[in-house]
Amino acid sequence: METALECIGARKVFYVKKEARPKTKPSAEWGASPGEGGANGSGGDAALPGAIAGRPAKAGAGEHGSADIPSNGGAGGRANGSANGPPNGRFRGRSAFSRAMATLFPRSVPVQAVSGVTFNVRRGEIFGILGPNGSGKSTLIRLISTLLLPDEGEIRVFGHDVVRERFAVRRLINRVSVEAAFFKKLSAMENLSYAARLYDVDIREARKTAISILKRLGLGESKVYEPLEDLSRGMQQKVAVARALLTSPVLLLLDEPTTGLDPVSKREVQDYVLEVREGHDTTVILTTHDMQEADRLCDRVAVIDQGRFVALDTPAHLKADLARDGEAATLEDVFFALTGKALKESHPGEGD
Repeated sequence: METALECIGARKVFYVKKEARPKTKPSAEWGASPGEGGANGSGGDAALPGAIAGRPAKAGAGEHGSADIPSNGGAGGRANGSANGPPNGRFRGRSAFSRAMATLFPRSVPVQAVSGVTFNVRRGEIFGILGPNGSGKSTLIRLISTLLLPDEGEIRVFGHDVVRERFAVRRLINRVSVEAAFFKKLSAMENLSYAARLYDVDIREARKTAISILKRLGLGESKVYEPLEDLSRGMQQKVAVARALLTSPVLLLLDEPTTGLDPVSKREVQDYVLEVREGHDTTVILTTHDMQEADRLCDRVAVIDQGRFVALDTPAHLKADLARDGEAATLEDVFFALTGKALKESHPGEGD
């Protein structure tokens, strides 16, 4: 069977700005000048109630008597300041040059968003990618869709390299993201017409196709001509699905397409994805947090965690491998087992 997608050792690293340490402020116990300490050895005027900065403090010898405390810190004081204070009793801040350099060139740490992922997808297959937030699902979709370039490895869509032949790849794919971008002041039809022109699709045919798809997804024709900003989140997501299908892509990338949809709308989108696969021989890559959706739609699923695939098989086999003592496991049980304690034990020290 023809291979629709081949991914070999794909890797993507992001450099994230390192959190700066909070600036240290002078302690209340630090003296105004070096060498002033109290009898408690704190080394600062604030430790001596009633003391005047820069002058020796008085400590009561009796009800009416007093005794001078030497300005070098007395019993336990330090000439160089307190044990908790800064060296030489002064607060040393960063220079203006250091602050400017830190602003222009902030420290950053590498984060492996996708780490050596290898897999392939057969033509006509619905392939699911499951993983917790921040595991690398959306980054992998962006690599496949040519929105990001891999740092290492190869990704080929129907034999076309996503780096060297990215324009050929873009003619074969389309993508639905969890946060689809639109011109919100324009109507759904105006947004879809704009997308059709970008892909050089005949406008008249595109409008007929768009209305047909939206009706199938449960969006009435009257809503098609309303500004998108007046439509609900679920309706906007249906428009995003229609936009992706206008071009009849042979590889459809669905990045959490049903997030935010009500149960009826979610089922309508799922049914239409199955129809598109059967009627147009479309290959689908689906990322989702909905385990029931993945179980219903996907021929195979991969579980990704910390940028790595930790499992790849059919939903039935994954559930069978986890079943114990005759109790059936769900795909949600598989997900928790692979991205929870079991994973940490099998990959000690990774991702720390």
